[in-house]
Amino acid sequence: MTDFREILRLRSLGLSQRQIASVVKASRHTVAKVFSQADGLSVDWKKVSESTDAQCTQMLFPSSDAVFLQPRPNIEYVHKELLRRGVTLKLLWEEYVAECHEKSVSPLQYSMFCRCYRETAGSAKATMNLQRKPAEKCEVDWAGTPIYLQDLSSGEVLNAYLFVAALPYSLYAYVEAFVSMKQEDWILAHTHMYAFFGGATRILVPDNLKTGVTKHPKHEDPILNPTYQEMAEYYSTAVLPARVRAPKDKAVVEGTVGNVTTQMIAKLRNTSFYSLKELNHALHRELETFNHTPFQKKDGSRYSVFAEEEKPFLIPLPQIPFEMSTWKVATVQFNYHIAVDKMYYSVSYEYIKKKVDVRVAKNFIEIFYKGQRIGSYKRLTGRPGQYMTNPD
Repeated sequence: MTDFREILRLRSLGLSQRQIASVVKASRHTVAKVFSQADGLSVDWKKVSESTDAQCTQMLFPSSDAVFLQPRPNIEYVHKELLRRGVTLKLLWEEYVAECHEKSVSPLQYSMFCRCYRETAGSAKATMNLQRKPAEKCEVDWAGTPIYLQDLSSGEVLNAYLFVAALPYSLYAYVEAFVSMKQEDWILAHTHMYAFFGGATRILVPDNLKTGVTKHPKHEDPILNPTYQEMAEYYSTAVLPARVRAPKDKAVVEGTVGNVTTQMIAKLRNTSFYSLKELNHALHRELETFNHTPFQKKDGSRYSVFAEEEKPFLIPLPQIPFEMSTWKVATVQFNYHIAVDKMYYSVSYEYIKKKVDVRVAKNFIEIFYKGQRIGSYKRLTGRPGQYMTNPD
């Protein structure tokens, strides 16, 4: 809102309207209006020097000239709208100006609009870093420090590796232990993570491990692992790997890995685990405590910020979790069947002697020719040599 007291003070010092407008960040029309009101009501700096801003406003505008008094924006609405993709303060200011013009009132300038927002955001709930959009990114990584399992039969001590995921906006985290860091475990960890969050983010930020990124040339786009790419498409997310040797690209999950190491792994160091299920049960118990622990320097916890501000923006999950598959190449035989793991599946006769791509999952297989699906079957199990034939 325009500082009327400051305008009168600067006028008493002999500054011009143009100079005063520049100092108080107001238009010359605004300053001229204050001059006119002050002259008409015989109000000068001496009369308002000991008064408050509200008293000064009342002296100059006793009937509260709404046409001139500039309304403040609805900061709570502004903050909520900024959480939406593509929304900026500039856009919200333009909408605010249009609304003011409809009501025949003078709007705040863009700089004052931003100032009002920053001042309110600094003292209210709107303290989240606006560079991070809710449900925009999810960062994933393996923790460097393993946790240990003991084999009851042999007494051998086995390593268990922790998969860690974190949402940069709310810092909400997910942790799960696996006996290896192979492709199957990597994909399974993601499907469990999405189920835990109850939705997917628009961007997935992994490290450059081979199970996620086949190759990451220095000045070229990364080449994703085909299975990882397929999983990303299934969950309607995009994979943007961190740059090589650039941990700041996934700083949130790096920090979460450090917290997990000190608050979970160290806490469970003297506990013996004899199965992966037992270990993950203990980890999830610690994870719940971790996510519900109040922040030290702001209100709420990871869970409360996630539930209230981030979860509603997540991409809905498919009804069936992603099922990992492998790809094979097969040749259509003269009996218009292909062989997959000693089982036989039919395709149309026109593909005889053609090479086709076969996606093999746990419960089904799909057959593709030049990217077009030409067959889909429930996967055969049991005795080798069985046929699955489509009479059509």
